[in-house]
Amino acid sequence: MTVHEAAGPGPAAPPQAQPRQAALGAWIGSALEYYDFFIYGSAAALIFPKVFFDTSDPANATLLSLATFGVAYAARPIGALFLGHLGDRLGRKKIMLSTLVMMGVATFLIGCLPTRDQIGGAAPLLLVLLRVLQGISAAGEQASASSMSLEHAPAHRRGYFSSFTLNGTQAGQLIATLVFIPITQLPDSQLLSWGWRVPFWLSAVVAVVGYFIRRNLRETPAFEQQADAEGVAKLPLVVLFRDHWADVLRVVAGALVASVSTLFTVWALAYATSDSVGLGRTGMLWTGALANVVALGAIPLWARLSDRIGRKPVFLIGAAGSAVMMSLYLWSISTKQFPLVLVVGVFTFGVVYSAANGIWPAFYGEMFPTKVRLSGMAVGTQIGFALSGFAVTYAAHIAGPAGDDWFAVALFGAVLCIPPVITGITARETHRVPSEQLGLRPDTSAASTTTPRSTPARLEQR
Repeated sequence: MTVHEAAGPGPAAPPQAQPRQAALGAWIGSALEYYDFFIYGSAAALIFPKVFFDTSDPANATLLSLATFGVAYAARPIGALFLGHLGDRLGRKKIMLSTLVMMGVATFLIGCLPTRDQIGGAAPLLLVLLRVLQGISAAGEQASASSMSLEHAPAHRRGYFSSFTLNGTQAGQLIATLVFIPITQLPDSQLLSWGWRVPFWLSAVVAVVGYFIRRNLRETPAFEQQADAEGVAKLPLVVLFRDHWADVLRVVAGALVASVSTLFTVWALAYATSDSVGLGRTGMLWTGALANVVALGAIPLWARLSDRIGRKPVFLIGAAGSAVMMSLYLWSISTKQFPLVLVVGVFTFGVVYSAANGIWPAFYGEMFPTKVRLSGMAVGTQIGFALSGFAVTYAAHIAGPAGDDWFAVALFGAVLCIPPVITGITARETHRVPSEQLGLRPDTSAASTTTPRSTPARLEQR
């Protein structure tokens, strides 16, 4: 018997909110899911060029490996359309469970793949296929977890509670980095044969733990009330693009700030450990780890500030500040002075980027009403994230044959931060808007676009 069933039918009292439980479930699930997603990034920069691609041309092998990292981002908009639709019709909880299982299975199977030396060109093709499954899973993860925590949160603390989704994402990246640090200490013969597989195999444990944590969460009060009172949207995507297209575009533009993350965690890592710079793999992994430790504290602080002064100013600090700091970080790597790299890297990713990264679940989620919130967040963010994911591939291209033109990459990263700044300027301020009024338009007719919860399933599908 579920918690919902145990409560009995009762009168028409609103469902009970679980802000802390929802935030914890979002944090743990996102941490576990994005552990899977980010270990691929480290492997794509350090391992896969030597395992799955032709090593006779190291620069091209690195370029192809980083391209497979971007493949998941290309798959994410497709997954967002499908999972966003299901999430606004079936609920946030079902999507949170299904994405976790999909990610765990795909990641485990990556660890089981034969190498190029064993099966030739089929090896990278299988790698790309499983990376696509990772991307589809990630497409629904953050939007469903963010919607869950936002809709359980009290109105005056939506920024704080919804930030736990991204705090969990940073924790997953931290765990992935910490797992890879001892793995990279293995001799190359062991690292390239079986050592790199261990972090991927651990995803089996990740998926099981995350599933049992999330299955005990209740559906959100906002979704339950929407479904019982007005009904769910028959075609959420139609309603979304008809009534909220401008906010979808704002989210797409705002999500480009994620290019800071992909450039920091993948391209900068490959550049710093290349022959032209020669910084150690372990030191650079520790830079990422410490930056994520700082981010774990900075994200909730930025989110609490956004509950007091608004989403827009905090988001603008993160977007505009990241354009400057990312350039300084790449410059610091070019100096080959590791202490400087460490300090600038931690401040760039741990503090400044966290301002935008920590508050976007509330900032984007508050643009949409309940009936299309998950669709709006999923579609908007995943299109932006897809473009951000391929920023790594383009950065590897413009960095030149030797892969050391850091200034071109820094300028490219700064340009990608301009659309998020425009989003921060043009969006509505929503931090004090009552939860039930978020995203509402006076010309939107709910009656013509919704299907009551009590409608038989066969009729709903017509």
